[in-house]
Amino acid sequence: MNRAITWKIPDILKATKGDILSENPGESFSRIVIDSKKAAPGDLFVAIKGLRFDGHDFVEDAIKNGARGIIVSKNRAGSIISKAPEASGVAIVAVDDTIFALGALAAFLRIQLNVKTIAITGSSGKTTTREMVASVLGMRYSTLSTAGNLNNEIGVPLTLLSLDFSHEVAVIEMGMNHKGEIGRLSAMTRPDIGVITNIGPVHLEGVGGIDGVADAKAEMFEHMSPGGTAVLNADDSYGPKLAERTQNRVLFFGLNQNADIRAENIREDENGIIFKLILPEDTAEVCVRGWGRFLVSDALASAATGYLMGMDAMQIAEGLGRFSPVSGRMSVFKTENDVYVIDDTYNANPDSMSAAVATLTGMKGAGKKILVAGDMLELGDEAPGFHEQIGSIAAKDGVSRLYITGQYAARTAFGARREGMSGSEIFVGTCEDILKDLVAIVSPGDSVLIKGSRAMGMEKIAGRFIEKGARPLWSDTGRGK
Repeated sequence: MNRAITWKIPDILKATKGDILSENPGESFSRIVIDSKKAAPGDLFVAIKGLRFDGHDFVEDAIKNGARGIIVSKNRAGSIISKAPEASGVAIVAVDDTIFALGALAAFLRIQLNVKTIAITGSSGKTTTREMVASVLGMRYSTLSTAGNLNNEIGVPLTLLSLDFSHEVAVIEMGMNHKGEIGRLSAMTRPDIGVITNIGPVHLEGVGGIDGVADAKAEMFEHMSPGGTAVLNADDSYGPKLAERTQNRVLFFGLNQNADIRAENIREDENGIIFKLILPEDTAEVCVRGWGRFLVSDALASAATGYLMGMDAMQIAEGLGRFSPVSGRMSVFKTENDVYVIDDTYNANPDSMSAAVATLTGMKGAGKKILVAGDMLELGDEAPGFHEQIGSIAAKDGVSRLYITGQYAARTAFGARREGMSGSEIFVGTCEDILKDLVAIVSPGDSVLIKGSRAMGMEKIAGRFIEKGARPLWSDTGRGK
């Protein structure tokens, strides 16, 4: 039985407020795509203009691959019609903005389908929390979750457009780097449950300071479903402030004794991090595969979501037990010569860097604790101070050797030296320089944390260790249904 949605021209015009420019209004489509290479017979192709490519330049390719309809910008419609004449049988819809049209289609579908939506945002921990929530809810519900890094104004609608009649729940990660973005994503998603993991110094260039980050995340509340619930961090200083900004019910998670969803008896061993989960009427012991106490916060946010969806403590604990660390986000590998490599190369900000360093220096064993750090980007005028702070934290926490690369490497080194780290323990250079020296000094029993903002390409360093026979400490066992 086909569970997919069939899109008809009247629905498309209603959602996008576009104009039909062809004479086949009875056309219907099985899928909506933005990649001409992925277009197939029966698809509707939306021509998106991105940073590197303009989908309008690939309309002909999409049609050749079988697309039966296209959505284009009104200012490009004239030239498009000449390349895709009505005789070709292709339906053409013109809109003011194709990116907004994509979001409008996603919003339309979300309203048509009777699914619960969980939106997750925050300064750090979004992806890990998303995966944990999907693991928990997958124990009981047919769940669709954001894939990869599809958390922006193109990625979120693509995720929503993957919904079909078989889905009961959609777990949507929402990122942002400027004001208004979360508001637009929330308008598409209409969250029944809105999770804000924390507020920290990220994307400061786009929002003008940490208060601006909180304002941007609070945009989620503007479009939550009636009767929806905001899930907020009781351990974050902005948690109570955010609670005052929503008319929705609020459920707090955290280690704070006033939190609705809490953890006690936290400990770590070779299996991961273990704690007692405390729900309002129930408890269970949880083991999450991964290292780092920040994982407890992500797990509690996920447990709060499961609780709101009617799951008991044992179901939630089993779901959390099925979680595996996401690639590039505190993924731990052990090399053939017994070196632990923590691959946290996907991104970095001051809070996540501090938490990762604490995990590194808290690892058991007498080996060296080595930090390989790249720049943390999009911090605006506060960038130098934040990099000095990370250097200081590394020295205070007991990092044995510090490798640094990037524009702010000197400031990070200065912060480390200020807290007593010697020059011989600090290495500044390119990724290639670092890799050459690191390979020469690393020994069995050492632990190496590799982290930096995405644009720094730190995964090149991690990859050289991981590709040579390293094995992950925790592998994916899949989710529920």
